[in-house]
Amino acid sequence: MHVSQDFLSKLILPEETRQVLNKASRLIIPETREDFFTLATGGGQDVFEVKYDVNGEEVLEVTVTKCKNGIVVNYTDIYMRRRDPDCTVVADNGDTDKTRYKDRFGEEFDLLRQKTFDWFANQELIVMPFMAGGNELGYPALLIAPGNAGFFAGGLADLQSFVSPKDLPEGFKPRAIIYVAPPFRHTHFNKKQVVVHNRLKDVHELFSYNLYPGPSAKKGIYGVLLTIGEVEGWVTVHGSTVKVITPYENIITIMHEGASGSGKSEMIEKLHKDVNNQILLGKNLKTNEKTYLEIKETCDLQPITDDMALCHPSLQNESKKLVVKDAEAGWFIRLDHIKKYGTDPNYESLCIHPPEPLIFLNLQGVPGSTCLIWEHTMDEPGKPCPNPRVIMPRKFVPGVTDEAAEIDVRSFGVRTPPCTREKPSYGIIGLFHILPPAIAWLWRLVAPRGHANPSITDSKGLTSEGVGSYWPFATGKMVDQANLLLEQIINSSSTRYILTPNQHIGVYKVGFMPQWIAREYMARRGSAKFRPDQLVESRCHLLGYAFDNLKVDGTFLPKGFLRVDEQPEVGEDGYDAGAKILSDFFKQELQQYLTPDLNPLGRKIIECCMNDGKIDEYISLIPIRL
Repeated sequence: MHVSQDFLSKLILPEETRQVLNKASRLIIPETREDFFTLATGGGQDVFEVKYDVNGEEVLEVTVTKCKNGIVVNYTDIYMRRRDPDCTVVADNGDTDKTRYKDRFGEEFDLLRQKTFDWFANQELIVMPFMAGGNELGYPALLIAPGNAGFFAGGLADLQSFVSPKDLPEGFKPRAIIYVAPPFRHTHFNKKQVVVHNRLKDVHELFSYNLYPGPSAKKGIYGVLLTIGEVEGWVTVHGSTVKVITPYENIITIMHEGASGSGKSEMIEKLHKDVNNQILLGKNLKTNEKTYLEIKETCDLQPITDDMALCHPSLQNESKKLVVKDAEAGWFIRLDHIKKYGTDPNYESLCIHPPEPLIFLNLQGVPGSTCLIWEHTMDEPGKPCPNPRVIMPRKFVPGVTDEAAEIDVRSFGVRTPPCTREKPSYGIIGLFHILPPAIAWLWRLVAPRGHANPSITDSKGLTSEGVGSYWPFATGKMVDQANLLLEQIINSSSTRYILTPNQHIGVYKVGFMPQWIAREYMARRGSAKFRPDQLVESRCHLLGYAFDNLKVDGTFLPKGFLRVDEQPEVGEDGYDAGAKILSDFFKQELQQYLTPDLNPLGRKIIECCMNDGKIDEYISLIPIRL
């Protein structure tokens, strides 16, 4: 650990922040990654309890267990094990479509802000400089957290790469400061997760009133980057990116976007096979019939981003493709799909035998043992937590590449429920669809959160995650983000767009197989044009083009997986009922963008949707490269 006046003298801080540090009983400045693990375990205890005084009562928030392969973090409150999608409020008076602190809580934030600063007085405080968005293109930032929240600081250090005191440059002026103050969740917010963004002239303050890193260390920093980009005219996209190399050494780069749970982390995973080395394409929920696919040799993967892709102007070139770079130093990987040994040998091996200790959340931990990523914490007997996680430094991921990447294909993922004639739903999306750019833009405005979302506390029914699928983390105006995304699509005319479902295709349970098969297929065909007989217009125009036939590694896929209306359990009537659900939802969500500030071309595209426009009408607005 390190603390000295030399360290403090290098920081250019707001006066109020400097006073907070001056009043602390002790400042703890970690020098190495190991320091965070020492702090997280209270100096090396087998089980360390993170407690706070709340109106004279000691409240246990978290237990941290020391295991062989890292530390295991468990929240005593089940509600704290997932991100609350409504946790973000804005305290300042700048432009925003988000709920303001005053409107939600009935008073100015300045009162609680001062109480928060007063609470920090006489506390031991962790102070950690880091670069939000990466060392090359990122922005100076600072964390101030209570001394017993070492696991939280360590998680942020892995996610965004802390700056060690010995490497801190002179004049380090934070563009953002995170203040972590857990007791106020109980005293002011009825035990709810609340993250307050206070966008001041020279610094973006982020007050995290809870200890789950999802809304603050993870998505809070995402919000900071979105705010900066909104001012400077660029976007941090909510997507994973992977370079895909076929057995014949053809290479394409795919970026997969979508709401939480839409398969971003899964897109950079290897295709899953069963114990017999077979690929289970889907299981019919009515007949229990299983459909298998054989791929003799799958593609090699070089992951680039997991969740946040920085689309900085300095990266863009003359290729007419979107160019991205990872905005994170570590990835917040969800492990809910790993329910037994052998499900994902790559992550299982990496987590059981990591190069250095890892930080696990919502998993069972026994002191001195190995944390096993298929042993999820139980929310109640027989009901495992749906959001087990590991924070994985990207440098530990095999094959990861640090270079900026030109995007050949932008995929958008949607969690879909089963669809049958008797119970129609929006689960009418085939294995994957080719989208005209104008329709691809609409999907990024509507961004369905989808079926059975494991990452957040509210996941019932068809709801929107908002513009870009990053709206829960943004602080500004939706129409401004919509315009930025449209400009991005217009300027990336050589990038293609596809749509993939996960969980279900009509009556079939498919998991994340559609995006894995799409990845294998698109990599093998490369930039070749589609033959006229391959694609047909989808019955639902919002789904662009469907495949009439699709051959992967020599095997033709059953037509019912490509066009859900061909499934006898769904039929045209069940499909059309599902299409109406989807169309009505789009019209409902798109209405809010029809403001005077919307790009005129964007208005035409939305009006086309409102008028049930056909595919060629969308193409007339922005051409498609088939």
